[in-house]
Amino acid sequence: MNPVSPAPGSASVAGLVPPPAEVVDSDVARALSEDIGSGDVTAELLPDAADTAVLLCKEAAVVCGRPWFDACHRALDPGVRIDWRVAEGDRVPAQTVLATLAGRTRPLVSAERASLNFLQTLSGTATRVAAYVDAVQGTGTRILDTRKTLPGLRQAQKYAVRAGGGVNHRMGLHDAVMLKENHVRAAGSLGAAIRAAKARHPGLPLIVEVETLAQLEEALGEGCDRILIDDFTAEDRRQAVRIAHGPPFGGRIPLEVSGGVDLDTVRGIAEDGVDYVSIGGLTKHVRAIDLSLKLAAVPGG
Repeated sequence: MNPVSPAPGSASVAGLVPPPAEVVDSDVARALSEDIGSGDVTAELLPDAADTAVLLCKEAAVVCGRPWFDACHRALDPGVRIDWRVAEGDRVPAQTVLATLAGRTRPLVSAERASLNFLQTLSGTATRVAAYVDAVQGTGTRILDTRKTLPGLRQAQKYAVRAGGGVNHRMGLHDAVMLKENHVRAAGSLGAAIRAAKARHPGLPLIVEVETLAQLEEALGEGCDRILIDDFTAEDRRQAVRIAHGPPFGGRIPLEVSGGVDLDTVRGIAEDGVDYVSIGGLTKHVRAIDLSLKLAAVPGG
């Protein structure tokens, strides 16, 4: 059963910006190289004539991955025409024709699997994210991803998270400092670890993971950009929200929850008043969307 219930013509995500073209092209070059290798011996059996193809989405989904799909086909046939009938981030019902293509038979067939692999994987990620976003609607809580992505496809999957209405956590180990128990152990205390991080990387966001309410108060007192309350009990989580939002802290530092989150529990966690819920399974547990690309006459053409 699909976790979202899209309506035909529903709006796509506003302001969705894909990764730079060089990132998409690099992803596509690797995918085509591993699939085609020294040449597509199966496509060689087909006449290289003008042809058309239809891209069909067989189940309800959030569409994501158009830049990669397009780049796969244009890499093999720069003159291919791709007419999309839906926007990136659109929610579509089952049996929706997403796009039609007009080009040459052989490159259409050679690019088919790589283009679908990108589209089905990224649409799967976006669809899963949308289910969580729907689940917390009205609470003010935002859904975050993690670094638990498919190797080599981090920018693509984090883009898919945005397409599903989620928010990106740090991109990698370079663009934000995240303090955990190892840092506390090395520094001697949470406060000392926070002060050391601020001194060494004053221009980077600082995220602090806490394991107890006492550590929470220490992190709030020292100051940081976000506090991760990891694997708290429900009562401790609610108490953490009361502490963070009460005097003297006043809710200035947002709280993030991770661990033990699924579609059955995320609403209750959000209703406790946390600002973010991060979920590794958004990008780690990927179920591809069922798509097909077949040589056929264009519907209505």
